[in-house]
Amino acid sequence: MTHEVLDPSLKNFIRAALGRKASDLVILDVRKLTSFTDLFIICSGKSNRQVAAIAEHIKRDLKKSGISPIGIEGLTEGHWVLMDYGHILIHVFLEPVREFYDLEGFWSGAVRISVDDYVDKTEIDDNSGAAEKR
Repeated sequence: MTHEVLDPSLKNFIRAALGRKASDLVILDVRKLTSFTDLFIICSGKSNRQVAAIAEHIKRDLKKSGISPIGIEGLTEGHWVLMDYGHILIHVFLEPVREFYDLEGFWSGAVRISVDDYVDKTEIDDNSGAAEKR
């Protein structure tokens, strides 16, 4: 699968997640495995507070680019925040919760997409986001 068939806004989603120091970001192309979405973006935070902050930052940052979620669940608890953007589902996990649910293992048949093919991680800091660079 090539990048051309993926949503060009994917880089906005990646930049938004990395803008709050989300760790271990993985992108899974699940189009051949399910019909309910195209991509999973999975990332982690080290505390409940960081998980919530990452999710809030993603929501705010994507909104600046005119991208709004269909729904968000789990924000209050900060263990596993699911952000539904229709064709892209973002999972922001507390590290031990991510290990427990092991979505990467469950969806092991999915094609992994390299973050480096979409963004230069060296350009991203705490104030970066989708709305700042295109």
